[in-house]
Amino acid sequence: QVQLVESGGGLVQAGGSLRLSCAASGRTFSSAAMGWFRQAPGKARDFVAAIGWSSGSTYYADSVKGRFTISRDNAKNTVYLQLNSLKPEDTAVYYCAGRQEYNILTVRDRSFYDYWGQGTQVTVSS
Repeated sequence: QVQLVESGGGLVQAGGSLRLSCAASGRTFSSAAMGWFRQAPGKARDFVAAIGWSSGSTYYADSVKGRFTISRDNAKNTVYLQLNSLKPEDTAVYYCAGRQEYNILTVRDRSFYDYWGQGTQVTVSS
């Protein structure tokens, strides 16, 4: 069983920054790719960013491209999401997810992710 624990959420003013972390633990951690998704109240859980665990290739939603950066530390089994130039519409619960299979065609599809963290709240005030 793999556990994912997110941290780093909080309240920030528009234009500000946050750094989210997702630490993986449990049985020998093995993940082909890691992703971040977010869910605002009353809305679906949407793709934000993903990274290939070995390749380091990154993928972003158009709405965050140029503002958010995903990265990983293989030695620490941790993935990060740097959020810059935050906007009120970025307010959501942010979830970390991992998957055993890496397919660039489905990297943005939440249904292909095998395990999820509990989420961390990001609130951006105007």
